[in-house]
Amino acid sequence: MRNAFIVVLIVLLFGTVPTPVYAQGRTLTFGVVPQQSPKRMVEIWQPLIDYISEYSGISITFKTAKDIPSFEADVADGVYDIAYMNPYHFVAFNDLAGYHALARQRDKEIKGIIVVHKDSPIQNLAELNGSELAFPAPAAFAATIITSAQLRKNNIAFRPRYVNSHDSVYLAVQRGFFEAGGGILRTLNSIPESVSKDIRVLWESDGYTPHAIATHPNMAQKDRQAILNALIAITNDSSKMWILEGLGFSGFIPAKDSDWDDVRSLGIPSLSRPHF
Repeated sequence: MRNAFIVVLIVLLFGTVPTPVYAQGRTLTFGVVPQQSPKRMVEIWQPLIDYISEYSGISITFKTAKDIPSFEADVADGVYDIAYMNPYHFVAFNDLAGYHALARQRDKEIKGIIVVHKDSPIQNLAELNGSELAFPAPAAFAATIITSAQLRKNNIAFRPRYVNSHDSVYLAVQRGFFEAGGGILRTLNSIPESVSKDIRVLWESDGYTPHAIATHPNMAQKDRQAILNALIAITNDSSKMWILEGLGFSGFIPAKDSDWDDVRSLGIPSLSRPHF
């Protein structure tokens, strides 16, 4: 964490960030924000990464981090060549580390949700006043930032507890460790039915531009285009629909940095500087 903080200071002072050197034949890293267990993430992401590698001819390897704060530190350090990050992260690291948008989900807006146990007597947000609530991490955009903002907007006092992943939020609520927790519909819909059957959505937010697939500022344009071509190809390849369905995606469209202006317009002060 200390190293990541130093990197941010360097960026703010000099406008530069430690960058990997691109060389022909080099294996690129595709970092994914750890919303779920490492085992589950490999299961759902590896088929997509294999497809991109085969289609583009670029060797790409999957990477994640032990938790969301560690992922943030890695992005700040320029560890990933390609990264799938939430809207909060994209706005922050587009500014501080120069990551550029490449693609985003087609026909998708991200919405934060607050969930409770299906048997909970709680029927509205006001009944959460004074409760201890579970969230994945301080910088989880929809699951933490948007849901917390809604609670504060309604003067609902709560004590946040960060449990490292969306899966952990749902499991903690199912087991009764917390009255409620924050998440997103995609991760809720992808957890085992043995957990989801006990979870009820109490509240859902407005929609925002979803997670970004972004690339390191030093990536060659030809490599960016090759990876984008692969993402568009799999969107239109009906024989590979199972890969997208495993991720809960309908497909991909090209993206530009300004697509996340709706997030920037929220004026969240911490967006100018990530949590470390």
